[in-house]
Amino acid sequence: MLQTLNSFKVAILVADGFEQVEMTCPRKVLDRMGATTHLISPNKDQVRGWSHLDWGEKHRVNVPLQMARPEYYDALLIPGGVIGLDALRMQQKAIDFVKSFFINGKPVAAICHGPQILIDADVVLGRTLTSYAAIRHDLENAGAIWIDQEVVTNNGLVTSRTTDDLSAFTTSMLKEFNLELQH
Repeated sequence: MLQTLNSFKVAILVADGFEQVEMTCPRKVLDRMGATTHLISPNKDQVRGWSHLDWGEKHRVNVPLQMARPEYYDALLIPGGVIGLDALRMQQKAIDFVKSFFINGKPVAAICHGPQILIDADVVLGRTLTSYAAIRHDLENAGAIWIDQEVVTNNGLVTSRTTDDLSAFTTSMLKEFNLELQH
């Protein structure tokens, strides 16, 4: 059954150094269509993106990670960015937050370095996915089946490689989130 976006809540998990465009593009589509999106971060007030080779913009944190409740959300978006993902992977609360979406069968979309935290959440074993090529062996060593494809969907998980794949990623994310486009 398709859902309308105005009742759909998406958690976007980020830390300082997330790849800015991998958050802003999918979020813009979700927001424009009426979804409720919340930036969730270990930071309390603001989180700073990374824009290719330098620091990007600051974004308002909607819900500090310590207060985030995964049961409130229908889906999870994990942008890439090696700096941000390294920070998130050091936070047990972030790992538990991610894992709860898989335990409860909720869809997850992760791009670029985003799938790294899935290793820590222990949810990649036997899953087919893709990611930024540099983390291929990490994912394979954790039991994932890695393929070099712009977007891979596997049992509620959507993954993509890089910012070059954002269009395909966003389209597949919407489909996997089972959302109805509002015109």
